[in-house]
Amino acid sequence: MRAVMGLMLAALGLAACSQPASPPTETVQFDRVSAHLVEHGRRLSAVLGCSGCHGADLTGEDWSEPGFGRLWTSNLTRAIPAYTDAQLEATIRHGRRPDGSDLWAMPSHLFTQLSADDMAAVIAYLRTRTPAGEVHPVPAFEAGGRAEIAAGTLKTSAAEVAATDAALPPDMGPAHDLGRYIARATCAECHGMDLKGGTPYPGATARPDLRMVTAYDAAQFDRLLRTGAPIGDRKLDLMSEVARGRFSHFTPGEMQALHQYLQRVGAEPAD
Repeated sequence: MRAVMGLMLAALGLAACSQPASPPTETVQFDRVSAHLVEHGRRLSAVLGCSGCHGADLTGEDWSEPGFGRLWTSNLTRAIPAYTDAQLEATIRHGRRPDGSDLWAMPSHLFTQLSADDMAAVIAYLRTRTPAGEVHPVPAFEAGGRAEIAAGTLKTSAAEVAATDAALPPDMGPAHDLGRYIARATCAECHGMDLKGGTPYPGATARPDLRMVTAYDAAQFDRLLRTGAPIGDRKLDLMSEVARGRFSHFTPGEMQALHQYLQRVGAEPAD
């Protein structure tokens, strides 16, 4: 969970540096490769990382860290039946439960601008999961976590949304709206809304500026995002895990759109 929180802090901390223009239109959304809403949602849940935090069966995982806090991700199979679709969408987008309590480490700031159709598909898929497992306790922070909260380096999901809701990756024009949309919902989690990377918290491995994608041709980029293997076959622990678990589910069209968008971003003069 410490690493997961670090990803969200990185996106939050770098968002203020981005220079967004107009957001993509509502017609921009992930490719619909299946006419079945649930199947579309199943793929999106993988791309957006639901199983990465909540486990393959979505029953939640223990991310507790001694001295930092007791930190479980929610058992979605138990929690979701108590929500209406509208409540569930609001919780996902705004990082706050219907009872007013805040979520922690839920990357809601990435999902505030998901299209209505993409959100509906994710919710439709989540509702198919059969309730299983135990209901997990809400986060309880220990000294390390409380110190970061007091310092303002660890924020609730709702606070992250408030800071980044209007932030967008660089605008490269309508021809690149799909790539920009995908980057905001995925890449920005590690690399920030400005896509410049950075170090999310002390001691963490620095995330690269995604303008480095200009060094990758289409085949190399596809390999990187599907296997986590970069040019030169260096070892990328986190990226390899994310690529195999999430980005390998991109369609060829999404992969091309993201590659062309990042190439275009990288071609802009450095500010």
